Amino acid sequence: MASRQSTVIIVPGENGRVMFGSIKAFISRAIEDANQRKHIEQRELLVATAALLIRVATVHSELSDLRRARLHAIFRSLDGLDDTATAQVLVDADAVARSAVDLYRFTRQLNESLDDDGRRRIVQLMWEIVYADQRVNEFEENAIWRAADLLGVSSRQRVELRQRVVAGIKNLAAVTA
Repeated sequence: MASRQSTVIIVPGENGRVMFGSIKAFISRAIEDANQRKHIEQRELLVATAALLIRVATVHSELSDLRRARLHAIFRSLDGLDDTATAQVLVDADAVARSAVDLYRFTRQLNESLDDDGRRRIVQLMWEIVYADQRVNEFEENAIWRAADLLGVSSRQRVELRQRVVAGIKNLAAVTA
C-alpha cells in the first residue's frame, strides 16, 4: 500500500504576498477558463439546436423565407444575441446540418445538456419552424417524430406540443383578423 506524501512549497516574499499573488492569478485564470468553456458549450448547444431545426425544416425542400425569418426570430430572442451573432449561429448551424448524416448527432448533444422541459421545448420549436409557412408535410412530421423519439419526448407529448403550436397560430390569426 502506497503512502501519501504531501509537499510543502515555501514561496519567498514579504509576508507571503508573492504566494498570495500567484494563487490569486491562478484562481483568476481558472475562473476565466471555466467561463470560456461555459460560453463555448452554450454556443455549441445553440448551434446544435439550430442545426436540428434547420434539418427538420429542410427535410423536404429548401428553407423558405418564412421559416428562415422564424428561425432568426427564435435565436434572436435567446441569450441576448444580436442580429450579427444570430446570423453567425445560423450560418454555422446550416453548415453542420448539411454535413450531418442523421439526427443523432444533434439529439445526443441536446440530451446531454437539457432537462426534460428543455427537450420538450426543442420539439415545440421544431413544430413552430415547420408551421411558420403553414405547410407541413409527412417528411417533416416524420423527422419531428424521429427527433422527438431520440430526445425522449413521448408521442403523447409530441402531439400535445403540435396542438399547442397550431392553437397559437389560430389564436394569432383570430387576433390579427
